[in-house]
Amino acid sequence: MTSFLLADSAAMTTFPQLYLLTNDDEFALLYQKLEIALATGVVSLLQVRRKQILAQSNGREQVYSEAQQLLALATRYNVAMVMNDDIALAQQLGIGVHLGQGDGDVTMARQALGEQAIIGRTCHHSLDLVQAALQEGANYAAMGAVFASTTKPEAQIVSREALVAGAQQGIDLCVIGGITAENIGELRGVAIRYVAVVGDILNHPVTAIAARCELWQQELRRWYQ
Repeated sequence: MTSFLLADSAAMTTFPQLYLLTNDDEFALLYQKLEIALATGVVSLLQVRRKQILAQSNGREQVYSEAQQLLALATRYNVAMVMNDDIALAQQLGIGVHLGQGDGDVTMARQALGEQAIIGRTCHHSLDLVQAALQEGANYAAMGAVFASTTKPEAQIVSREALVAGAQQGIDLCVIGGITAENIGELRGVAIRYVAVVGDILNHPVTAIAARCELWQQELRRWYQ
């Protein structure tokens, strides 16, 4: 299934790719926004992250049901999909996984999900964690917060110099935290694979999603200009 596999290296672009994480919107609204966003072609990776839903009594079953629908949507638009934190759910769905530092072992995830699964690891601001992610077999290392974020205001800000060093460790680099289409230009030129966003797309009304995605596409295509 295409949402399970890594992108073919021959088809990779030279500029960063947009990595969209879901929020906890009511599902019908979330689905509507995601359908518009994915249809623009700018999103290359989708993460199912439904923390408030998971906290409910039947949350895991609900997230599985939602993720099945999102996987069908992502497959339609040839967008890869990963599950946040939960290796077992990722295995049930046949997709990859993103793991925080306390949310599972990369090696175990690789054994469960297979060699072609996309596996990401949160590395905060630490080059040691980036190197560990590489050694353990992750596909990308996520560093952040890059800018001040209302989602995680306590997060340490990662400098451009640290991001440049992270990009030189031999593993794809993902940046996350406070990133918008207006400030992403400050990172232009850094060898980033994924730019992860949530609110800068999904906090907008349905009618503004397409235009927001088009602005992102313009910014990312200017990366090495």
